[in-house]
Amino acid sequence: MTYRGVNALAESVIGLFKTEVIRRKGPWRHLEAVEFATLEWVDWFNHRRLLEPIGYVPPAEYEARYYEQAAVA
Repeated sequence: MTYRGVNALAESVIGLFKTEVIRRKGPWRHLEAVEFATLEWVDWFNHRRLLEPIGYVPPAEYEARYYEQAAVA
């Protein structure tokens, strides 16, 4: 992936986060509340979000399977 591709992907994820968390759950009164909401969202994004292109499994689970299979091969 090129630098532009990585940058575009990062901007996409940041936009998604802003839409789903910052704007939808605001207004925010304390920085700690934003930090906690960010941690919860990142956990969901990596461990509970079902991703269609990889077989409706969470990304962290798919990655773990990949490394298990690579170790066996």
